[in-house]
Amino acid sequence: MLKFNFYTKIVSIVILLLIPVLVLYVYSNQMTTRVLRNELNQSNYNQLTFFQNQVNTNIEMISAWPHLLIHDPDVASFQAIFLKDKTLNLDGINLIKRIQTKLGLQESSSNWRTGLDIYSPSLGRVVSEDGAGFYDQKKLNQLIKDGWQVSKKRMYGKDQFIFSLYTLSPFSSLGNPETANTIIKVEFDGSNIQDMLDRFKGDGRKEPFYYKKGVGAIYNRTANEELSGKLITKLEKMGLHEVDNLTVKIGEESYLVHAVLSQTTGWYLIDYMPLSDIMSPIYSSNRLFYITVVGLLLVGLIGAYLLHSQVQVPILQLVRAFRRLKDGDYAVRLSPRGSHEFAFLSRQFNLMVEQIQELFEKVYVEQLHVKEARLKQLQSQINPHFFYNCFSFITSMAKLHNHEAVVAMAHNLSRYYRYTTRQERDLVPLSEEVEFVQYYLKIQQMRMPRLTFTIDVSPQANSLLIPLLVVQPLVENAVLHGIEPQVEDGIIHIKTECVGSYIHLIVDDNGLGLSQEAITALTSTLDKPVEEKHGYGLWNVHQRMRLHFGEDAGLAFSLSPLGGLRAVLKWPLPAEAEQTNGLIVPSPNSNMVKLEGPYGSDIIGR
Repeated sequence: MLKFNFYTKIVSIVILLLIPVLVLYVYSNQMTTRVLRNELNQSNYNQLTFFQNQVNTNIEMISAWPHLLIHDPDVASFQAIFLKDKTLNLDGINLIKRIQTKLGLQESSSNWRTGLDIYSPSLGRVVSEDGAGFYDQKKLNQLIKDGWQVSKKRMYGKDQFIFSLYTLSPFSSLGNPETANTIIKVEFDGSNIQDMLDRFKGDGRKEPFYYKKGVGAIYNRTANEELSGKLITKLEKMGLHEVDNLTVKIGEESYLVHAVLSQTTGWYLIDYMPLSDIMSPIYSSNRLFYITVVGLLLVGLIGAYLLHSQVQVPILQLVRAFRRLKDGDYAVRLSPRGSHEFAFLSRQFNLMVEQIQELFEKVYVEQLHVKEARLKQLQSQINPHFFYNCFSFITSMAKLHNHEAVVAMAHNLSRYYRYTTRQERDLVPLSEEVEFVQYYLKIQQMRMPRLTFTIDVSPQANSLLIPLLVVQPLVENAVLHGIEPQVEDGIIHIKTECVGSYIHLIVDDNGLGLSQEAITALTSTLDKPVEEKHGYGLWNVHQRMRLHFGEDAGLAFSLSPLGGLRAVLKWPLPAEAEQTNGLIVPSPNSNMVKLEGPYGSDIIGR
């Protein structure tokens, strides 16, 4: 199962706090942008429609002038005049002046710059506000078409579009101008539309213009005609139609385009503006938010770094130090930095470990001193009594002139004391310990000829290491407390056995032995603090074995098959010996040594 430490949890919480804020802002920003764009599109489209309606209203008003004039009495009288010659009489001249006056009044009724012309086919004359004159009927017939006509004309050094509308009376003569009694032409130039476009562009963002395919475009006077031309090209490729929301990309810039068709003239009113201008407040808000988020992330990263360096790293160092301390490494130390709380904890940890180390070293040294003192005390208990008995034997044999026994005793005694006085090692091979026991048993055998012993140690077990002087106390206990008090022949048998991953060194005797209750009581004293009445020898052996090999090692007692007491010395096999532990068993070809004479001098069991 995945585990998170304190630092990871804190960083995760910070990230989890920032994610909803970021998601909520993005969602809110998208919703705001969508609503703003829809509202802006609707507003722009409504403005274009309103502007288009204004233009159409003016054009429709101008379109109604001919119908009003046709029903005027003077105009009706004008179309009923038929001259026999080309000169007008006084009545005709007055009539034309009245008509000119009415044309001027009609033109002045609009704030557009317009023109009204009345053609009389019967007179062959045309009347306008500026005067009256003749005209070419054939050319006029070619110009007369249904609806508004557009032509280009050079005015004021620039090309201008001239919008013209011809109205015939009677109306049935539209398809045949030669039959018309009166022809009225109303016209206006594109500068009127330019004026309205200039006013419509008042906020500076819009770029409105009129466009009709195959005819041209009418721009406002401050328009970017090159950019508008590129937009027209794009719209033509996309298929020009009435739209209220269209985004067109020109170069690196995107533009929001709206187009409204005039049903009166057939021209498109097109308006466009840079999308960046529309979205600039939102972009500014977005930039401010993202800068704020980045700032928060930077602050969070700085906080995370401080948290990691000031909290997480000291905690990990303390955890690793405690693990090493748990594994018994009392030399571990921390390197505190700064003056914060964790530095104080590190210094206190170092002080605590130093005190623990000193305490352990002090206790360990004291334990070693106690064990050495007890071992020396045990040796001092054994050595004087044993030493006196040996010299008593030598004295007796010398008086009897038994030089061979004196030499044998002196030889074994010298080997015995050489081993006990010159050993500086804590652990010795089992073979050396067994050899030392042989010297001891030979000495005891000289004193007690009824004592016999056998040693059966496998060659593989001879190389195993055990503490110094742990076998001899077991043999001495069997001799002094088991065999010596009885009068029958004494037998001591020493052997090794492998039991699982442990090696057992067994000392059997046929001495007086102990009852089961006494054996239980003796075994229980081995794990208790030593008491003087119970002696130090066996307790010392048991404690030293556990000190070197662990709690599972030590000394145990049971009834011996020989009839006396069995002492078992147990310790674990080393790893390399466990792989061949089947070999550490009594060998069928091993030499079972049995010394029956009082002066045997062979090395037994070798």
